Amino acid sequence: MHIGIMSGHFPRPTLAESLDAILGQGIRHLQFNLGSAHLDGPAGDQEESVFAGIRGEVEQRGMTIAALGGPVNMVHPDPAKRQAGIERMETLIGICAPLGTTAIATCTGSRHPESMWRHHPDNVTEDAWQVLRRTLEHLLPVAESHGVALAFEPEVNNVCNNAKRSRRLIDEMASPALKVVMDASNLFGKGELLRMTEILDEAFDLLGDHIAIAHAKDLDHDGDAGHLAAGTGKLDYERYVSLLCALPFEVSVILHGLAEDQVADSVAMLDRCAGAISDRSAE
Repeated sequence: MHIGIMSGHFPRPTLAESLDAILGQGIRHLQFNLGSAHLDGPAGDQEESVFAGIRGEVEQRGMTIAALGGPVNMVHPDPAKRQAGIERMETLIGICAPLGTTAIATCTGSRHPESMWRHHPDNVTEDAWQVLRRTLEHLLPVAESHGVALAFEPEVNNVCNNAKRSRRLIDEMASPALKVVMDASNLFGKGELLRMTEILDEAFDLLGDHIAIAHAKDLDHDGDAGHLAAGTGKLDYERYVSLLCALPFEVSVILHGLAEDQVADSVAMLDRCAGAISDRSAE
């Protein structure tokens, strides 16, 4: 398990200053937000050398871009806006190689017209499911041709709102380019916190082999929960970290939903949980 963070949590006047601040916390794995690079225009208008330069800044510090941040509403109810999102994703897929990453962290989206993160009753309809399929039928071949994984996040307010629907999508699309961002705090619908261990175990049973990266934040209630710093809410991090450490591959665990002055405590908490697991394994 590698502790990482979203680069946007350390806003600085320059990319170099942001990276140095993150490195100062002992963090070397990133979910990279293009806003951290202070581009002088849209990503699609940049020369490849711009992204190669970002990669150079990252690699010279011994850091890794575990994934590029690319939230897109794949089921937006407005076809024109949905198409704009598809075109943006195509651009992001194309810049992964010069950036030195092979994954984009995204979501399946919501039928809510104003926000891909807000609940809408139509999210669970067959129509929304078919819209999602059509979007991915377009994007996944592009991702496959570039060797890039589109990693979506199971999230209670999205079309893939739990582990079972997420596994259904993976099975139906049958693409090596479709992966998962595991964020335990987003898995609990209203009234489900009492089933925390069961829901966490099920999520890893169904989706563990398909995880590209993981997220680490916390929650103070189930359903449409807000974001808290990892370790400050109700999530059972000992269980979550044990499941992450049991995966047959190393995974970057990306902190987000926290302030800069909370980062050190969240890092220490993750280290303690991972260390306790390692100590038990050594006994």
